[in-house]
Amino acid sequence: MSKRVTVLMGGFSTERAVSLNSGAAAGEALRQAGYAVTLLDVDRDVAAFIAALTQTRPDVVFNALHGRFGEDGAIQGILDIMALPYTHSGRLASAIAMDKPSAKLVFERFAIPVAPHIIADRASVLAETAMARPYVVKPLDEGSSVGVTIVTDETNDLPFSRDDWPYGRQVMVERFIPGRELTVGVLGDKALGVTEIVTDHRFYDYDAKYAQGGSRHIVPAPVPPEVFARAQELSVLAHQALGCRGVSRADLRFDGETLYMLEVNTQPGMTDTSLVPEQALHAGISFPDLVTWLVETAQCDA
Repeated sequence: MSKRVTVLMGGFSTERAVSLNSGAAAGEALRQAGYAVTLLDVDRDVAAFIAALTQTRPDVVFNALHGRFGEDGAIQGILDIMALPYTHSGRLASAIAMDKPSAKLVFERFAIPVAPHIIADRASVLAETAMARPYVVKPLDEGSSVGVTIVTDETNDLPFSRDDWPYGRQVMVERFIPGRELTVGVLGDKALGVTEIVTDHRFYDYDAKYAQGGSRHIVPAPVPPEVFARAQELSVLAHQALGCRGVSRADLRFDGETLYMLEVNTQPGMTDTSLVPEQALHAGISFPDLVTWLVETAQCDA
């Protein structure tokens, strides 16, 4: 009998549309691989979600959710309580990786370079007393560059007014690192490769990530061999330091001298043209084989 896999997708975060794409693509690839697949759009009604999930009787849950409540340990905790094996990282690693201040503390503890940063309230950002330009303002716990703004000497734009910031009372203010955008997928404890992301946008923002023609992915990244190797080394170290499992994707900036770790995504995009599947294919792993590996190595912390 085919193993039953329930794919969690959609949800109610700011990344719902991206998750729907990931879930549909992963589900189709899993069907091609011979699994009995059910797609489940996750509702905020926890009782209804548990009832719907129970009805599908999964052997494994494929987590294709992105953003808050799907990537931050919340859904992982429910699955742990239900003793259902699931793909990607567990609840603690997911929670730490999603919370940018916590993740940076871990990176610093393991000597992984990060950009200088502080946690500031909105008033100090509006007064421009938090950090001298250029800097980046980020929500503490959002993904896909949601809410990210770069403030430079060339712009007078601030990331919000006093009342229009929906992402919490505090923000991360981080020194802007000029240079090249690199990303590394990690599968298990092995780096898949290094991709350089090139975009005409001011930075790799939400539209650059998901709009048609918003960016180009260069695989493998045309960087010196020592930079390539160091990017992979730092990404595997970050994956391990956070306690990730399954697959993750590390985003880095290279200023010509130093590689800086920006963040680790524990639920990277899962369409066949997403960054990690692109790297996997370049390494000889097809998309159906990639999602199969994730299902066959799924576990929970029950």
